[in-house]
Amino acid sequence: MGDMKRLLLAESTERNKVSIGGVVIGGGMRPVVQSMTNTDTRNVVATLEQINTAARAGARLMRVAVPDHEASRALKEIVKEAPVPVIADIHFDYQLALESIEAGVHKIRINPGNIGRSERIREIVRAAQDRRIPIRVGVNAGSLESDLLDKYGHPCSEALVESAMRNIACLEDEGFQDIVLSIKGSDVPMTVEAYRLIARKCLYPLHIGITEAGTRWTGAIRSSIGIGILLALGIGDTLRVSLAADPVDEVRVAYRILDSLGIEKHGPTVIACPTCGRTRINVIALAEQVENALADHPAPLTVAVMGCAVNGPGEAREADCGIAGGDGEGLLFRKGKIVRKVPESRIVDELVALFYEIAEELRGEGSEGKGYRNKSDDKNNDG
Repeated sequence: MGDMKRLLLAESTERNKVSIGGVVIGGGMRPVVQSMTNTDTRNVVATLEQINTAARAGARLMRVAVPDHEASRALKEIVKEAPVPVIADIHFDYQLALESIEAGVHKIRINPGNIGRSERIREIVRAAQDRRIPIRVGVNAGSLESDLLDKYGHPCSEALVESAMRNIACLEDEGFQDIVLSIKGSDVPMTVEAYRLIARKCLYPLHIGITEAGTRWTGAIRSSIGIGILLALGIGDTLRVSLAADPVDEVRVAYRILDSLGIEKHGPTVIACPTCGRTRINVIALAEQVENALADHPAPLTVAVMGCAVNGPGEAREADCGIAGGDGEGLLFRKGKIVRKVPESRIVDELVALFYEIAEELRGEGSEGKGYRNKSDDKNNDG
């Protein structure tokens, strides 16, 4: 443990503070969870519906793609109605960046290298300065400059860092420093090393993730490993879990990562025994039903679904509430005390009802307001 503490101290650096529509990142604040819509941005109703759903799940920032002028025109209404700050994702066409800024977005994401001539970068910078919004420089392994691919032969961490520093310089040359930086690939070790290198070269806030991570299942694993390593090293001011799935799944996985590292507890944590020949109730089905029933509740409670008397009672007692299974029945626990015995057919309903009871009591005690934010962390992310 001592070695890990020394490693954390070596890697973790308080980075510049940037405000995105009032949500502050960097400056030692907790990492902020964000996601990205996968709707057609031109469809305002569908895009807002997805933003609202992701925000209810805990997304603090939402990014939308801006592929054409019709999409940029739709941004004005999206920004007006969205419950969280909106980030415009721009590639190639600098006019789309200018139109997005004019529409009122709270941040834009560009790769200056694919925007083109310096005068175009200068126009974007002036517009961002006038609106006082930051720019995220997004460097991906899949879109590295051709000269860097010639130099290094293939995407690698050194090439990513060189591209990032080159693109940052494009903005700094125009006197712009309200910058957020991302430097991602789908290869986990390469991405981790790239972030470790860039973290030592600049103090801009870092948006982290594993790009094109995969499906809900494999992508969650790859993202958890990559993002988890970086966060454990003290690297990361915002994060997105990039999945070929619903944005809500991205948000849920992101918070499970933060929770697992003790950074921020958001929503319930369901623990369950892995099952064995001793179990006499269907732990797998019960745990999944409980997790699904509580998936979008914000209360940071621990719920245990345990299958037998070996670890069940002890684990259930440590949880805020839980069940320890027997033969077709279970003991319902609350804060280490048996509440009652319930038949297997009623376990989910009874456990969910007890969760809601405890959650309402927690809310009534003023547990940092409606967000149920982690009481152990006195820093918040609101500007």
